Amino acid sequence: MRRFGTAALVAVTLGTALSALPAHADSGPGGGPRPLGIEHCAAGTCHFDVPPGTYDVKVVLGGETASSTRVTGETRRALLPETAVPAGERVARSFTVDVRTPEGEPTGPAGSAGLDLVIGGSAPALAGIRVTPAARARQIFLIGDSTVCDQPGDPYAGWGQQLPQYLRKGLSVANHADSGESTVTYRQDPRLWATVQPRVRPGDLVLVQLAHNDKTTDGPTYRANLEALVDGVRAAGGRPVLVTPVVRRWFSPDGTLNNPTALLVNGLGVDHPAVVRTLAADRDLPLIDLTAKTKAVVEALGTEASKPLYLYNEKRDNTHTSVHGATVFAGLVRDELVARHLVPQGLVRTG
Repeated sequence: MRRFGTAALVAVTLGTALSALPAHADSGPGGGPRPLGIEHCAAGTCHFDVPPGTYDVKVVLGGETASSTRVTGETRRALLPETAVPAGERVARSFTVDVRTPEGEPTGPAGSAGLDLVIGGSAPALAGIRVTPAARARQIFLIGDSTVCDQPGDPYAGWGQQLPQYLRKGLSVANHADSGESTVTYRQDPRLWATVQPRVRPGDLVLVQLAHNDKTTDGPTYRANLEALVDGVRAAGGRPVLVTPVVRRWFSPDGTLNNPTALLVNGLGVDHPAVVRTLAADRDLPLIDLTAKTKAVVEALGTEASKPLYLYNEKRDNTHTSVHGATVFAGLVRDELVARHLVPQGLVRTG
C-alpha cells in the first residue's frame, strides 16, 4: 500500500480568544527549565521549540460560554478527544506526546521541528497550557503498515494515529509504522527496525502488525521475520505484543467477510492472522486479535453502514480507514490493552 500526499497543516481559529493566563514562572524540581505555556499559542495553534523527546502536556479548557475542544498534534495525531465544558467552568486534561524526527512516517518528510499542536473542536476554548519534559513516561511503540501509521493527508488515518487520544499522562505512543511495509522490508530498511530497537526501554510495549504487504512472502519466511522482531524487542527489554491485521472491507455474497481477500490470506495461501495466532501461542506472547475484532464490527454494520469506516465513499478503498474508522479500531486496541492487563487502567481514557 502506497503513501498518500502530505496535506498542509491548516490553522484552526479558536471560537473563544485565548485567555491571557501567564505561564508558570517557577522552575521545575532541581532547578530545571521553566515550563512552556500559552504564550506559544495563537490562532488555534501552539508551537513549542523543543528537541526530540517525550513531553507531558497539561491543558486547561473552558471559557465564558459553553465550549467543546479537541487537541491534535504533529502529523495529524489525535492527542485529546473532544471535551465539552459548561459555560464559565474550567477543566484540566493531561497527555504525554512523543516528539521525533521524522514526526510522522519514518520514511517520510522530516516535518517541522519541535512540538506543534492544533486546538480544534466544535467550539474550542483553550484557557491555559503547560509543556514539560516527561520524566518517567512509558511508551507504546508501533510497528506496522499504512493501516497503522500516522497518515500525512486527509482523509486517510491509521489506527495508531488515533490511539494517543485514549491514553492519559504517563503513557505515550511512538508510532513507527510506515506505508507499504512488509515483514521483509521493515527489517531491511535502516530507518525502520534498526532505528526502533535502540529506542526501546525495559517495560515498553512494542505492538507489531504487519501482513497487508506480505503478498509474496511465504509462510516460513513470514513467521521467521515476526520471530526476529519479537526476539529483538525482548533483547532490548521490551514487551512484544503481536497484532493480527485489520480486515479488508470485502464482503462475500452471504454478507460475511469469510474470504481470503478480507481475511488477509495471500496469493501463496499464507493465512497471515493464523500464523500470528500460532506464533503467539507457541511463544507465549500477548495477542491482540484485531482481525477477529474488526471483522465482528464490519460484519455487524453490514455492507452499507460499514462504508464510512473505510475510504469507500471517497476512494472506493476497502483497505485504508477514515478518521472515523481508525478511531473505532484504535478503541478496539485500547480495550484489548486493558483487558489483557498490558497497561494499567489508570493510564487509559475509557469515556
